[in-house]
Amino acid sequence: MSERAAPSRREAYRAFEPIATRWADNDVYGHINNVSYYAFFDTAVNRWLIAAGLLDVEAGDPIGLVVETGCRYHASAAFPDRLEAGLRVARLGTSSVRYEIALFRAGEDLAIAEGFFVHVYVDRGTRRPKPLPEAWRETLASLTA
Repeated sequence: MSERAAPSRREAYRAFEPIATRWADNDVYGHINNVSYYAFFDTAVNRWLIAAGLLDVEAGDPIGLVVETGCRYHASAAFPDRLEAGLRVARLGTSSVRYEIALFRAGEDLAIAEGFFVHVYVDRGTRRPKPLPEAWRETLASLTA
């Protein structure tokens, strides 16, 4: 059995998005349910893409489809914790991006959870892979780890 990796530090991430926990995120065990972490990751990535001018959810082309995701938990969180999602791009392919996200309690240095999404960017109409536009590549490169 391999040794568990230590939590990442803030300095390993390039951009940060605030995440508000909600009462409904808690489960019967008194902490945020694991499924909520994936929603936090998705929210952070898409909020950043929208703010960067890359994602137009109503009419944009290309669009990103999630093809793989994962999460490793280091510590629990609970409402009303204030969280911050650190973002970085671990791999920038022709039509795919591996986004890595870490959740930190506001002001803390060690991640409480770390996850990833692999998005394949596709044509909105055909749903076939489409190379990322050069403007996207340049902007996403700013998140490269």
